[in-house]
Amino acid sequence: MEFGTQFQGKGVVVTGALGLFGRGIAKAFADVGAKICVTDRDEAALKTLVEEFGVEGSFAHVCDLTSAEDMDGLIAAVGEAWGAPDILINNAGIYPSGFLLDIDVDAWDQIMDVNLRAPFHLSRGFALQMIEAKKTGSFVNVSSGAARKMRRTVVPYCVSKTALDRLTKGFAIELAEFGIRVNALEPGFAAGSTVSSLSEEHVTRAIKGIPLGRATSMDDIGPATLYLSSQEASFVTGTTLSVDGGNSAGTLDVFQDKKAPL
Repeated sequence: MEFGTQFQGKGVVVTGALGLFGRGIAKAFADVGAKICVTDRDEAALKTLVEEFGVEGSFAHVCDLTSAEDMDGLIAAVGEAWGAPDILINNAGIYPSGFLLDIDVDAWDQIMDVNLRAPFHLSRGFALQMIEAKKTGSFVNVSSGAARKMRRTVVPYCVSKTALDRLTKGFAIELAEFGIRVNALEPGFAAGSTVSSLSEEHVTRAIKGIPLGRATSMDDIGPATLYLSSQEASFVTGTTLSVDGGNSAGTLDVFQDKKAPL
């Protein structure tokens, strides 16, 4: 899909910008001329990323998404630089593994802080900023198929993503009158996370079950995120777009020997 010049000069905030999807999403917007505020916890790596983009007006801002003070600082920094953003991508998320009986309350709280509380805090803060500046725009929350299917050993993550989907719909109906659209994007399986490493066996098994036969790439996620934020999606809000090769529809895993064709 061609987006022309509609994103040139637009201000886009991307959280978790050093992650697998965050980096790719930020690059997708930079490639169409948007200025990017990238945020994560490694200042040097963020600045390098901004230099790679080479888009005037882009900048890096270190932010701990478990800290309300840090998030308020991010909102203020964007306001000072741009007045208000045009697009917010709530991409950051953590995916720790553990059985419910082994996870302590602090770990639970951290998952909810990053995966749910941060999108609420930032969406609220940036929405108020945009309304004050009389700007319309788009928010995209990066969700997961885990929002609809419980997974053993990652129950808190599943709960956080289910709640994020509901939060997406809540903001969509409450921000519609201000011309701010809010949608969720569900990437499919992709190996390579620096936060949660996966064994080669796990990766092979996961890909084998995907109907379209491969993992999700940024060639899939970048255009999908641009679409949800574009003029072409001007009547799309409160929805979740799955970009997962059909994995949310069903799996190719076979639990018995294939029968002879009829």
